[in-house]
Formats: sequence, structure tokens, C-alpha cells
Amino acid sequence: MTILGLSCFYHDSAACLVRDGRIVAAASEERFSRRKHDPEFPEQATAYVLREAGLTPADLDVVAFYDKPFQKFERLLESYLAYAPRGLRSYLQAMPRWIKQKLWIPEIVKDELLKLEHAMGNVDFAKDDLACTFVYPEHHESHAASAFFPSPFEEAAFLTVDGVGEWATTSWGTGRGNRVAIEAEIHFPHSLGLLYSAFTYFCGFRVNSGEYKLMGLAPYGEPRYVDTIREHLIDLRDDGSFRLHMDAFEYVAKLRMTGRRFAELFDGLRREPESPLTQREMDLARSVQAVTEEALLRMARHVHAQTGLPDLCLAGGVALNCVANGRILRESPFERVWIQPAAGDAGGALGAALMAWHHWADQSRVGESTDAMRGSYLGPAFSDDEIRAALDAVFDGEAYEGVVPYEYVGLDAVPQRTAELLAAGQTVGWFQGRMEFGPRALGHRSILADPRGRDVQRRVNVQIKFRESFRPFAPSVLAERGADYFGLKPGDAAAESPYMLLVGPVLGAEIEGTGLDRLQQIQSRVPAVTHVDGSARVQTVDPARSPLYHALLRAFEAETGCPVLVNTSFNVRGEPIVCAPEDALRCFLHTDMDALVLGPYLLTKSTIPGAREAVLTADAIAATYGLD
Repeated sequence: MTILGLSCFYHDSAACLVRDGRIVAAASEERFSRRKHDPEFPEQATAYVLREAGLTPADLDVVAFYDKPFQKFERLLESYLAYAPRGLRSYLQAMPRWIKQKLWIPEIVKDELLKLEHAMGNVDFAKDDLACTFVYPEHHESHAASAFFPSPFEEAAFLTVDGVGEWATTSWGTGRGNRVAIEAEIHFPHSLGLLYSAFTYFCGFRVNSGEYKLMGLAPYGEPRYVDTIREHLIDLRDDGSFRLHMDAFEYVAKLRMTGRRFAELFDGLRREPESPLTQREMDLARSVQAVTEEALLRMARHVHAQTGLPDLCLAGGVALNCVANGRILRESPFERVWIQPAAGDAGGALGAALMAWHHWADQSRVGESTDAMRGSYLGPAFSDDEIRAALDAVFDGEAYEGVVPYEYVGLDAVPQRTAELLAAGQTVGWFQGRMEFGPRALGHRSILADPRGRDVQRRVNVQIKFRESFRPFAPSVLAERGADYFGLKPGDAAAESPYMLLVGPVLGAEIEGTGLDRLQQIQSRVPAVTHVDGSARVQTVDPARSPLYHALLRAFEAETGCPVLVNTSFNVRGEPIVCAPEDALRCFLHTDMDALVLGPYLLTKSTIPGAREAVLTADAIAATYGLD
């Protein structure tokens, strides 16, 4: 049985292909369209997952959409009616797209699949020839399925927390065998995800993409607004259930998250985007992060008390809050925690496909020898010939006549050659194997650097990523050495962090100072990956999931004695992570990266004529890429 899972028309559209219960491929549309958080039908992602399986749309048995559009439309209408006549502008803006698109999912999907079938060569194929069945799990069922079914647990509790699905914003329940069952929910407009997004907006960051920035900013501040949040914004109960005081929020009926009442509570107007950060924003970030962590810990304790199960699975956009995840692992009664690496709406495509396999088709879970998510390396890979063609296309000009600006070194030699460059202080773009599914770069589409350098964090942020200098970098560490640097116990499944979704302490780290000054006061063996609270968002790397990346870390350790690397996503600010060799080459040539390893090929700026002069500024990058 072949099942296509889809999420689209809101943000982070994606496609997933499940065949006989196994996840074959999954990818977000943004990686192909190069439009960050692309919400449109995932045409290119769907074409990719079908190609990866060797199929065409005619071979599909089931199409699973990640939520129930009519229930979501019902919530929209009821919310507008409850607040009328406020919100008229928002209503008038939303309705045309619902009427023309979002209520007609089967017809739109069939039209798109027909276009793909024709593009794949079957030009005589008609829409009526599509024999696939459409199924619509609820939004939080899709999240729950994405959390439990790929997990290593035969039985576990789950907790899903996000902005909003149809009505649910939070749910918990149990997974057993081939079934997930939601036991309780919290409904819109009461939402922990939207509370966090309201502060993201108020601090001048973009909703649905700036939440990472808020989490990274939090350790610079003090939790001085916690009491205000608890008194005026959220009624948080012992079992983790909550209600928001809606007089401070405007997201139900208007096109903004907060208004006058919110500003009165928090010492002035919303920060203008791109304006200087002040101590107020740092303190706001720290305060809402503290409240969010406390809410999630209470939920986890309640779910454990209700289920008595030792294992917990997490999904939903709030499950990407790796600081809170680390606290749940360390402080809740659960023995093990497994987090879906594509925890947000993109992962809903995967969860919908698995719901169709297990619930609709009533099929058993399919065993995996290591990891059902396959390291989350579910995107496209590119052959040596495809990489060579991309290189030749870029360097086929008069400026390169008589010069071959790249070197074929072979995959066997790649780890050692790359380790030598990193040990010499160079920053390296690393493009290998299948692209990651989810928001984290996990060593296949990464920018790498030596974590021991004190200036590395600022240089990579400002000169390569073109992003805020306060934002931390994550470390990749050999799984067998995690305990030596980050307090992770080797062989303890509870302390594995292959998906970079857990924050833990950096052993021996000491930080002084206040505010942004703390960034200059970090004392650590690996200062480039030590955040200002002495923590790090750790990725543990093992040879089963990523053998080449593991070999690189071992080679770097042999060169330097350090089994850790800076690992940040291969992209610039405002751009999705690179997908194809062409994307990687463009990013490398336009930024201050020193070297690029594309499969078995090595490029260094020093051997490319005019490469240093061609590096663009942040503004020029934005104009060139069409970024905002």
C-alpha cells in the first residue's frame, strides 16, 4: 500500500511517502521553491517523494491530508462571529482563499497529481483514472501519529502542543501498538503556542519563524515579567491545563497578535523589527520561556500520573522548544523522551500518512533495525555526476579558463581533508547524502567550524549567516563522547539527542556579566557552542545514522583532541536550508565561507579566482535571493 501524506495551505507545506508502513521519503516544499515556510501545495516535494519511491501519482492508494478543513473553517467562522463586528478586515482577507482553495482539497490535490502524472510522461492519463482514497485525520492526531509511530516504544504517552489545529491547541493521550488515542485537549483560543508567538511578535520577530530567536534571546534576560504573565495573561493550573486572559490578545479577530492592553502590561509599545534589542526584550523572552517550561513540565507530570507509562513522545511546534524538552527529560517522571524531528506542521504530512496506514488500513507497525525516521535523512541525495554537472555549470566561463577550481578527493578522503581545514580555523560548507526533514541541519546540509575559537560564533553569525549576533550555535558531538562534554551518558537512550532537540549543560562552562555582554564572558572548552547560560543544544552523532559525518568528527578529534564541531544550518538568514548542489554553491560563493565539500568534491575560496571579491553583503544577499 502506497500512501502520500500532505500538509499545506497554512505554512511549512510538505509531502511524505509511506509504502507498506515504512517512511520512504519526506521533504518540505520550501527547500525546492526556495521560499521560506512556503504554504502552497507541495508540488515539487510531492514529485520528489514519488520519484524516490519509483512511483507516479497513478500508483497511489491513499492521500492523507493532515487536518480536517471543514472543522478548521467552522472554528474560523465561530471565532469571527464571537468577536463581530471586530475583525471584519481579517475576515474579508481570509474568506476568499477559503472559498476558492481550502475547502476544495480533493479537487486541488487531484488536479496537482494529474499535472505530475503528465509531467512524468503519462500524457493520456485522466483525472478520473486516479483511484486513490482521501483520508483526513485531525490535526493533533497527525501530530500524535508522527510522535508515537516512528518512536522506539511499543507503548508510550504522547503530548502535542502547538498554535492551533482545527480547535485543539494541546492534546495528550497514549499510543499502543498501531493505535493512538487522544484522551484530553485544550481548545482555541487558549494556546501555549500562541502565547509564545505573541511574545515573539511583541519583541519584534516574525511569528512562525522568530520563535527560535526568542528562545535564544531568553538566557540574556531576567524573568522579571513572570508574575505579570501569570497574573494577567494565563491561568495555569497544577495539571498543566490553562486558560488565557483574552483581553490582552488580538489574534482571534485581527491581523496582529497583541495590542494596547499587552503594551500597557509590558512597559511600552512593541519593538520595531530590526531595531536595537533592549534589556526589556531579553527579560520578556526569559519570562515567557520560564512560563512555557513550567506549563510543559506540569503537563508532563500530569500525563505521567494519568498513564503510568515510562516513556513520552512529543510533537507539535512547541516541541521544537529544546530548552523545555531538556527540562522534561531531566525533571519529569518519564524515563525516556522521544521527539519528532519535524515536530511542526511539516511533520503533519508524515503523521497523516502513518495515521492512514495504522488507523484507516488497520495495519501493524513495521519494525526498523535502528530508527524509523532513518536519522531524519528523508530528503533528496545527489549523485557524483549531478554534483559535477552543477560545478561545471557554475565554473564554465572566461574567468575560470585554464583553472579547475574544485578537486575530486573521493569520499574515503573527505573526512580527513575536511578535518584538516576545520582544525586550521576554516569554516566549511558540508553537503552530503540525503537532505534532512525538519528544521534542523543534522550533518548533511550544514556549515561547520571549530568550536574552540572564541570569535567563531560572531564571525559565522555576522559574516556567513547574516543573522543576529546573539544567536547560539549547536554542537555535534560523537555519541560516545557526549558524556565528556555535555553530561550525556554513553549508551543511555534517555540521553541520546540525534535530532538536536534537547538542551543540556556544557560541563565546566562559566559565564559572567549581564545582557549581551555575557557573550564575551564565556569560559568553556568549546566557547563557540556554549550559550550564555552555560547550555548547548546537542546533536549526538553515531555511525549507524550518519557514518560519514561520524567519520569526520572522529578525524577532527584525531587532529585536535576535540570530538565536537559547530553545526549550523547551510543557509543565510531568510533562506531555507540548501537542497541541491546549486543552492550550496550559491550560498558558498556569496558568503564568507572558506571551503565547501560537495559529496566527493572539495572547493576552497583560495583556489577560486575572484572568490573573495565576489562575497556579498547582507543587503546584497537579500536582494539577490529575493529575501525579506
